[in-house]
Amino acid sequence: MRTYLLSTLSIVALALTPALAQDNKAGGQVGEMVLTGDDVGLFKKGGYSPYAGRRYPTRLLWGDTHLHTNQSLDARAFGVTLGVEDAYRFARGEEVTATHGEKVRLSRPLDWLVVSDHSDGMGAMVEIIGGNPDLMKDATLKDWSERINQGGESALLATMDVINSFTQGNIPAILLEKKFAQTVWDKYLKTAEQFNDPGRFTSIIGYEWTSTENGNNLHRNVLYRDGRDSARRMLPYTTTASFNPEDLWKWMASYEEKTGGQVLALAHNGNLSNGIMFPVETNPATSKPLTGTYVTTRARWEPLYEVTQIKGDGETHPSLSPRDAFADYETWDVGNLNLSVPKTADMLKYEYAREALKSGLKLESTLGTNPYKFGMVGSTDSHTALATAEEENFFGKHSGNEPKAERADHVVGQFGDKKIDGWQMVASGYAAVWATDNTREAIFDAMQRKETYATTGPRIGVRFFGGWDFSEADAKSRVPAEIGYTKGVPMGGDLTKGPDGKAPTFLVAAVKDPYSGNLDRIQIVKGWLDKDGKTHEKVFNIAWSGGRTIDPDGKLPPVGNTVDVANATWTNTIGTPELIAVWQDPAFDAGQRAFYYVRVLEIPTPRWTAYDAKRFGIKMPNASPMVTQERAYTSPIWYTP
Repeated sequence: MRTYLLSTLSIVALALTPALAQDNKAGGQVGEMVLTGDDVGLFKKGGYSPYAGRRYPTRLLWGDTHLHTNQSLDARAFGVTLGVEDAYRFARGEEVTATHGEKVRLSRPLDWLVVSDHSDGMGAMVEIIGGNPDLMKDATLKDWSERINQGGESALLATMDVINSFTQGNIPAILLEKKFAQTVWDKYLKTAEQFNDPGRFTSIIGYEWTSTENGNNLHRNVLYRDGRDSARRMLPYTTTASFNPEDLWKWMASYEEKTGGQVLALAHNGNLSNGIMFPVETNPATSKPLTGTYVTTRARWEPLYEVTQIKGDGETHPSLSPRDAFADYETWDVGNLNLSVPKTADMLKYEYAREALKSGLKLESTLGTNPYKFGMVGSTDSHTALATAEEENFFGKHSGNEPKAERADHVVGQFGDKKIDGWQMVASGYAAVWATDNTREAIFDAMQRKETYATTGPRIGVRFFGGWDFSEADAKSRVPAEIGYTKGVPMGGDLTKGPDGKAPTFLVAAVKDPYSGNLDRIQIVKGWLDKDGKTHEKVFNIAWSGGRTIDPDGKLPPVGNTVDVANATWTNTIGTPELIAVWQDPAFDAGQRAFYYVRVLEIPTPRWTAYDAKRFGIKMPNASPMVTQERAYTSPIWYTP
């Protein structure tokens, strides 16, 4: 296997290379289109232009599936004043004024956005803080209003009371009235339609279903393929009806049956679930054994997973992947969402993406369906209405964590003596989709076929294909997708049994974000199920920068570090602008279920804490990291015997 380094000019080539495969099966079917001999290439047979006749996705589109505004109960209680309109304006590249008066703008516009305010009490806190006379008749709401309006410590404690009340299901009845909820939802949808500009900027309708029974986070974001007319026919599902995700899936089925529309759900980063996000034996919401119905239903409604966000990274944990040198990245393992129950080691295997992907292989072998066959996305989960995921432009979790000298020490969340400090916030992440166009329908379809990936913030371009016939010569292509779609399937796809005696081959290409660090390496993470029913994992370095050599144990020396922490700068004198390689699994067993996904690592760059230290002239807490190594995680490709 050889590695080929390509010039920065391929940024355009990679970004415009076509994405394909609706069905994502090796062998020729693409969505509802069956490829014929004249269509297998990327251009019409006999034509000169390589771009003429393309019928499939060619656009890499960046967005955020998880953003809160003042319409979320907790976000408004924490002080954010920016609303849904502000969130859309900011995402499409406009300059806005943050809650505490700071002017803010993205380095580049996003292509699409999901404003995903909490369905429970949506819009209510704006009215509570404003002293709505009807709501002030309720003693609990009046108390919240008075204490939050006092500001300071009183407001923080009141906000914690609000969150805790909702996690326990103690919601004042007046907030559950349908008339109030419908009015808020209709206004929400009207704003989404106002900012939806097909082909230029897409506002995807969505909300967050906030199941947090006993403080354990099982949140899901629900995304619509549809517009206002369909979405308004049913109110968003709330946890006042149930904390059980199975009941959310029933609501989703009912919505599609009633409206003829389409929805999907993606689970919140599982690191605050305290071991219940990815069950393997018993459904924690019902205490009943997992069944074939559970696994098929979950697979049907949840094609994606939020692998990284502001509350920590969820790819894997160092105790789960002890041989992975990059496993301990922005790890949050203190407790559940409200810190009411400390984290214990036995919980971790049911919280992280890599372990869930492995568990899915085992469940498929016993129950017939893999419930954890998900694609990857990253998102912010910011409660500021600002989708900021750049280290030098990070505006924090909620309005109390907007840029200021003391925010590293500011408490993000606290219950009793347990707390999360401000420096632990993560400037992460974004979701990338390969789509046919910048529309609701095209982006939703890309998500359904899992042709998506996550980054911790930088807009790294990534292509990933699996097949049986890739060769080293294919890594020389300036348009890797031309070969990728002809010979295999893209990220999110499936490989069925290949020719006897052959191991699968993979084509991977990555291009740096021109605003961020050079690339360090490309890795392929493999997980598999052996004949005894045990799962395994291994990380392979397949392409890297510089003249480094892999040792006999498969380890690659670090790329180096050019970060000047004191000045919050770095140089791109190490690493490379892009990497491309073909890799073949050296230990493939045709009888074993497996998955493969790509992790792309940048060289070290300054963390947001380094920028704050420089700009405010302060010293960060000793425990705070000052350097980060940003990354991308693709959706897997699965192999089934």
